[in-house]
Amino acid sequence: MPGGCSRGPGAGDARLRVARLALVLLGWVSSSSLTSLATSSTSSASFLASVVSAQPSLPSHCPPPCECSEAARTVKCVNSDLTEVPADLPPYVRNLFLTGNQLAVLPAGAFARGAPLAELAALNLSGSHLQEVHAGAFENLPSLRQLDLSHNPLHKLSPFAFSGSNASVSAPSPLVELILNHVLPPVDKEKWSIESMVAAALRAGQALRGLRRLELASNHFLYLPQDVLVQLPSLRHLDLRNNSLVSLTFVSFRNLTHLESLHLEDNALKVLHNGTLAELQGLPQVRVFLDNNPWVCDCHMEDMVTWLKETESVQSKAGLTCAFPEKMRNRVLLELNSSDLECDPILPPSLQTSYVFLGIVLALIGAIFLLVLYLNRKGIKKWMHNIRDACRDHMEGYHYRYEINADPRLTNLSSNSDV
Repeated sequence: MPGGCSRGPGAGDARLRVARLALVLLGWVSSSSLTSLATSSTSSASFLASVVSAQPSLPSHCPPPCECSEAARTVKCVNSDLTEVPADLPPYVRNLFLTGNQLAVLPAGAFARGAPLAELAALNLSGSHLQEVHAGAFENLPSLRQLDLSHNPLHKLSPFAFSGSNASVSAPSPLVELILNHVLPPVDKEKWSIESMVAAALRAGQALRGLRRLELASNHFLYLPQDVLVQLPSLRHLDLRNNSLVSLTFVSFRNLTHLESLHLEDNALKVLHNGTLAELQGLPQVRVFLDNNPWVCDCHMEDMVTWLKETESVQSKAGLTCAFPEKMRNRVLLELNSSDLECDPILPPSLQTSYVFLGIVLALIGAIFLLVLYLNRKGIKKWMHNIRDACRDHMEGYHYRYEINADPRLTNLSSNSDV
């Protein structure tokens, strides 16, 4: 048609191609959007999963009377009037404080009633009014290194308290440090001996062969039982200060080849004898502390003074002074000579024995004499009465003669009567 617009077959094909291209573009855009959405969803899920996994685990339960710190691995149950060890202690605990409670008795397996405390390394039970510690009280604590039982009125410490209820099959204790300072005496201490109680626990089996530090200060020890340290070959630090030790004659340090420090301050030591000096001389790495002891500076001190001048083991030895006798008071031990150390003259041993024997004989004779008097008391009483009557008759005769001699008339009468 002239002057009009004609639409031929070519124009229709062009429109068809444009429509197809539009459909293709629309499908690509839709697929791209779906793919992006799926990828975004997957990334979000992964992120949420990573966030959830990165969240810290919930802390373990803490017993109500205690304070727990998982970061410090510490649990404190202090002054809580507990009568037994809490059963629900968190398993992460490494340092456990149970001080100032009312525990009284620590039975076997006292720490095995809840979750295993495999990491517990330090246990403080001081001042908890503990009176009895039974065999196996510290079983199931494989990592326990430090134990403090100070300031408790212990009157029963089982010999197997550290080795388990069955010492023949139990493993050695992992303890490295044992603190038993200021054990309070019980109310009824007539049959109680802290020396024997502690010695039995230290000597039982080989449970404490790995112990390196032992503190027994302020326990009023009068002596150290024989072989009390025999089962402690790994000991490095021994603290016996502020006791009442008079002598170290019975105790042996020979097997303590690793001993590094020995604290004997504030005791009642008067002299160290040759046996003890020789054993300490055989431990060249040991440091000995002897301050504040009442040293008796007489002839028995000569060997110790010589040893002090030669050894470097005694710390602050320049401050050691004499306490007795009075004339030697406050004299420095390192400044003494042999001529200064004198003993009062004593009787020879043979003469001492003779006097002792004579005293025994005289006591025996006196006892026999008293026994004879007791058995014959009735006869002796009758004999005494007879003597009294005889003396009375005799005195009456003297009195009669005195009266006659005093009166002249009676005298003449007596003369005439004689005639």
